[in-house]
Amino acid sequence: MFNPTKNAIAKFSKVAGRLTKEEDGAQIIEYALIIAVVSLVLILALKVLGGTDFATWITRVGTCLTATCV
Repeated sequence: MFNPTKNAIAKFSKVAGRLTKEEDGAQIIEYALIIAVVSLVLILALKVLGGTDFATWITRVGTCLTATCV
């Protein structure tokens, strides 16, 4: 009998296994981890140095992108 969950898990395992064996897959994972760490550092720096909360900062960036920055 066809089990879609079991089939999906098997396909995911196969792809994950290939990614860990191939050098390109390892590089993708490394880049993703680097991007995640840099993002966290930027968010923490903005919170500490910004003086305002993160939501206000995001609103200001959105305003600058669509209108005149103040």
